[in-house]
Amino acid sequence: MNKLIISVLIVCFMINNSSAGFLDNLLKGTDIGFTGKKDEQTIASGLKEALTIGTEKAVKEVSRPDGYFSNALIKILLPEDIQKVANLLSQFGFKKEVDDLILSMNRAAEKSAPMATSFFVDAIKSMTIEDAFGILNGGNTSANDFFKKKTSNKLYDTFKPIISDSLQKIGTVNSYKSFTKRLESIPFIENKSFDLDHYVTTKALDGLFYMIAEEEKKIKTDPTARVTDLLKKIFDK
Repeated sequence: MNKLIISVLIVCFMINNSSAGFLDNLLKGTDIGFTGKKDEQTIASGLKEALTIGTEKAVKEVSRPDGYFSNALIKILLPEDIQKVANLLSQFGFKKEVDDLILSMNRAAEKSAPMATSFFVDAIKSMTIEDAFGILNGGNTSANDFFKKKTSNKLYDTFKPIISDSLQKIGTVNSYKSFTKRLESIPFIENKSFDLDHYVTTKALDGLFYMIAEEEKKIKTDPTARVTDLLKKIFDK
């Protein structure tokens, strides 16, 4: 039973004012060694801090300039079928139009990302006992899965208008129109289209949750990711 999952579970019980006796029984038989060694308030504070730091770090990483664009793991590219056409367009001398479109999609995602932090904080505060056991019985990214379930719809609704506005302001829509116009000028190429706002919003969220999952893994396995004394006290053996 890994420490982060147990940690989230403990936070839930502290938030819901569970009894100390039940908490002691819950931890019996584990190798964490918290009971009798570290007071429960310190544990609760440290674990809430761990989740907050992990999500805030992920959001900060994707929000910076080139946070999406320079990260090959989350960079927003065109849909696969359209990318094939874009590659062909580049060979016809339209590489700039294609590059501008891809860059502007990533810039829109980077601009929307800071809005995510408050949603993750609210998710931590609203955890129930049922949620906790779901995380307990989950896999290595169970905390991230919980965040996705609790925040995805709200984040989509928040991100989409910001991304839509950003796409307009930074010229993505014009780049897309230029891109499709170039398609029309080349014989025998089908002019494919897609919902630009929806596509960029969905890809922005995919990238954000990927980075949160990576931070979760770091906190579980890498001592250097425990960046405060309190985190070290909770997670270090």
